[in-house]
Amino acid sequence: MVSRALQGQSNSDIATWANGEGYRGTLGGEWKDASVGRLFRNPSIAGLRYDDGELVDAGHPGAITPEEFTALAERETSRKMAHAAPAYDYLLADGACTCGKCGSALQGARTNAGTPGYRCRPKDKNGRGGCGEVRMDAELLENHVGEYVVAELLKPGIRDQILKAQEAVRAQAEELKATIASLEGRRSEAAALYGSRSISSDAFVGADREITANIKNARSRLRYAEQMANFALGDAEDLVRWWNTAPSAAKKALTRLFLEKVEVFPASARGIRTIEPGRVVLHWSKLSGRSDGSGGS
Repeated sequence: MVSRALQGQSNSDIATWANGEGYRGTLGGEWKDASVGRLFRNPSIAGLRYDDGELVDAGHPGAITPEEFTALAERETSRKMAHAAPAYDYLLADGACTCGKCGSALQGARTNAGTPGYRCRPKDKNGRGGCGEVRMDAELLENHVGEYVVAELLKPGIRDQILKAQEAVRAQAEELKATIASLEGRRSEAAALYGSRSISSDAFVGADREITANIKNARSRLRYAEQMANFALGDAEDLVRWWNTAPSAAKKALTRLFLEKVEVFPASARGIRTIEPGRVVLHWSKLSGRSDGSGGS
């Protein structure tokens, strides 16, 4: 199996060959791509083990030589680099998009096929997360939202409204900076009280956790407020072309200006590649001038 790997065969092809020859894993199961990969990453097959990150003699004979194991490691590194997907810059990250069923923020997550998507993460063992029942392809959702944002840009007088909104956002950014400074001061005070044994360890940990969470939230809001305050729409005549080529920060800023949030509900069935009526609900900010403050699509 190792010799085939070093000759350039894929783990999947090696698994097929091994199963055809009647070879089985330790527990008698057939070989698969993943199990072949785990075998090749195990240094014991070369009579080695890891000690503080360094390969050393394990004291038992190996089925392959240490040099072959090193070659396997280099092969694995090259495979990962070849298959690594570039980082995706999600338009609706950091709370801009929420689960319509449980209200949790949707997270950017690649699908099993490697394509970017949004999903409501299910609760972990510590109770963090949502219902886990909503997911949508990122391109499908972002294109849908982008169409509505561009449509808002086409409204008469919208540029003047954007300039006014940016002034309000600049004031909000200054308030957020003051809030962050105040929270950091409170965290220092809590640390001083704990250092002087004026409060217990549990009280300090609880206070520090809450203050840290508030600081993180405020910094996230500040980052987007600064983006909204500083971007420039320019004099683009073709707004659709501008949107398609605009920097990510500018598109995020516009989306945050126009939309308070985007809600995504579960699809009626798995694998649907269109947006069904009512599945995506856009909650518009006052800037858009809509009387009800929300819109569905």
